[in-house]
Amino acid sequence: MGSRYSGSLAATRDAVHSTVAILLLFLAPAIALGQPFSGTDATAAGDAMIDRWLAARTARIERTIGDDLLLPDATRHERLRAEYRFMLGLDPLPARTPLGTTVTGRFEGDGYAVEMLHYQSLPGLYVTANLWRPTAPPPEGGYPGIVYCCGHSARGRDGNKTAFQDHGIWFARHGYVCLVVDTLQLGEIAATHHGTYREGRWWWQSRGYTPAGVECWNGIRAIDLLAERADVDPDRIGVTGISGGGAATFWIAAADERVKVAVPVSGMADLTAYVSDACIDGHCDCMFLVNTFQWPWTRIAALVAPRPLLFVNSDADPIFPMSANERVAAILERVYAMHGAGDRFDAQVSLGGHAYRADIRAGAYRFLGSCLQDDPRPVTDGEIDLVDERGPTPVHPIPPERLRVFPLDADIPADQLNTTIDAHFVPLGRPEPPQPGDFDPWRDRLLDALRRVTFRDLADVPARPAVERTAGGPWRVESEPGLFVELFPPTPAALTTAKRHRLVVRGDDAEIPTTADEHTALWQLDPRGVGAGEWTKRNPPNHVERSMALLGDSVAGGQVRDTLAALAVIRAADSVGEAARPIDLAGSGAAGLVAAYAAIFSPLVATVDLDHPPSTHMAPDAPAFLNILRVADVPTLLGLVAPRPLSIRTPSPQAFADTVSIYAAAGSPEHGTVSQVD
Repeated sequence: MGSRYSGSLAATRDAVHSTVAILLLFLAPAIALGQPFSGTDATAAGDAMIDRWLAARTARIERTIGDDLLLPDATRHERLRAEYRFMLGLDPLPARTPLGTTVTGRFEGDGYAVEMLHYQSLPGLYVTANLWRPTAPPPEGGYPGIVYCCGHSARGRDGNKTAFQDHGIWFARHGYVCLVVDTLQLGEIAATHHGTYREGRWWWQSRGYTPAGVECWNGIRAIDLLAERADVDPDRIGVTGISGGGAATFWIAAADERVKVAVPVSGMADLTAYVSDACIDGHCDCMFLVNTFQWPWTRIAALVAPRPLLFVNSDADPIFPMSANERVAAILERVYAMHGAGDRFDAQVSLGGHAYRADIRAGAYRFLGSCLQDDPRPVTDGEIDLVDERGPTPVHPIPPERLRVFPLDADIPADQLNTTIDAHFVPLGRPEPPQPGDFDPWRDRLLDALRRVTFRDLADVPARPAVERTAGGPWRVESEPGLFVELFPPTPAALTTAKRHRLVVRGDDAEIPTTADEHTALWQLDPRGVGAGEWTKRNPPNHVERSMALLGDSVAGGQVRDTLAALAVIRAADSVGEAARPIDLAGSGAAGLVAAYAAIFSPLVATVDLDHPPSTHMAPDAPAFLNILRVADVPTLLGLVAPRPLSIRTPSPQAFADTVSIYAAAGSPEHGTVSQVD
């Protein structure tokens, strides 16, 4: 199948597609990939331009890794940890409510005992797990504890934990208490990791939600569970796992300093691999946080330093390519050296694809033993009682159904929130409306919040954008370096004689307006992703839209900047010395919100005219802006246009009652009008 990429990037992506196709035929189901790649035909005019823009932005962010190679600073470390928690949706940190740990079954085997249990990381958020422990009485102080994070393995109602039972058995036989934790997706209560990958839940970006945050929190509470046990030493807890479990290992270890040692296996690449080499297309959303603060990806791993870290990868893994492994390992070596802990970091490379092999197990077990049991001896028995994936049906040491926490569907708790946790996990921003006389400071506080977590790149808009003008055709405006949008100008006569300008921001399904009254110079903007700038879109994997969030941006956020650039061009079109003519801004549907939010940040806009705008960013047709719902929702944000005139035409006027009340508090109730239309 053809690729949407050209040049070396297309060759890289095609090679990855071929490799993954082979892997999907032969790779062990227990270590299944997030999902297969799927190439897209290069049919859209804007493909090459957006690819260049993504590559340039990736390079810009990756260059900031130099900041992580400075001497450790406590103040900076705390700031980074706060940013990290925010990007996972863990700021504010959820309350540590009672775990309600419940054991639903137990039995003993050869040198181990296993308990089937569940706990609630939040009320109603059930985590199913198998706890493996030695049969011998614990030593004084307890056994070391292991949180084992599962990769993506389709085991249905048994939960993907059953595919990794051999690890639990090994740890229990060797003097550990190991909690093998189901993931949110592919657990016994099946939710989803695929909101933006395939489910069209773009409000995840607006909400600042990622299932990585849930997996991290579930792991933090798993540490709480182990630390409460009398047979576990809370000062000797490690975390490990492969693939999605390798990523979760990083999430947990970076967030919780109670983790004394981390062994992620095939769990992290860098932005160059994810975006420029298109590896993001082979990963689901649990592998990524919402990169609000535009971190180079290795910074996440750097938060583990100076605690021991073994970075394990495979040389022929297509979704964690060796080139990225080498870059990440080289940076981490220097980070650990800066901490004076160069002996606590190591990198292991195994020959093969995306899977466990004997050398990976032996290396992981030995590193954990060295750090948690003061036992550096080589591991010689890591291949006993393995899950056998060689045939068409996997063979397990223990029948998977025996390890179920909820044996029957009827046993699943009726109050579970797992399947809807994306709508609950990250709190909504609900600012109190302003009181009369307090509008200006209220507005300033919201604008500051929006600049911090949603519109961080407003400074990228040039004061005087470069413009390529064509006679009788659209003007090409360089709204950001290397990114051009089309601005359709008014007729020369209208531009000369009109009393005011009107800019219409076009969306995917909007028609270009062709008429205006004699006093108006009508302009029309095709922002990025629209018209000549449209890129190939395929669901899944939604490459461009998901890559944007990985680079701390969104399509709609970029469209706001495009609109600001167009406004600057329109203002420059007025003759020198001429009184500036008012600029009215308009848009329909999702494009209306793009126009309105541009107006919030531009004093050039005189009035805003919206037709059928979505009333909430939770709506399927609403544009996605990173974290915007953590600040406020549409009706409140439209109030920030005040006191300038705002006209809203909608079939649901009551949905914009807050907008009307904010205009009243701003002292201009007559300027905020909402009218009902079909």
